[in-house]
Amino acid sequence: MTAPTPVLAAGCVLWRPSPSGRGIEIALVHRPKYDDWSHPKGKLKRGETAEECALREVLEETGRRCALGPRLSTVRYTVADRPKEVAYWSARALDGTFTPNHEIDTLLWLPPPLARPHLTRPRDRTLLDEALATTRP
Repeated sequence: MTAPTPVLAAGCVLWRPSPSGRGIEIALVHRPKYDDWSHPKGKLKRGETAEECALREVLEETGRRCALGPRLSTVRYTVADRPKEVAYWSARALDGTFTPNHEIDTLLWLPPPLARPHLTRPRDRTLLDEALATTRP
């Protein structure tokens, strides 16, 4: 018996320089379907690279274009008995405006010490820590 093919996805730990001029802020998205807080991410479309997917998902979920920075870990977990692999990057937010939708109803920008406990899953906290270790505003 062969293992099921993993669902491939990509996303970003999205950040911007703090408006106060001190440090950075992290973007967290709220998904009403799961009532959770996470980093923007989503499934690859046919023929799409992981990088293209990460850029598209950030735009769709936050309304912001972004510049990919350092590659972070690939997170592996199971959803509905299927393996899922999500490739992540640290990414600097560029221009754009958030508009709530059925998939993402809230976007928060928080300093890292407040963003960390706000994240629902431990794997997202680990990604935040990894991004912070590689991010240079």
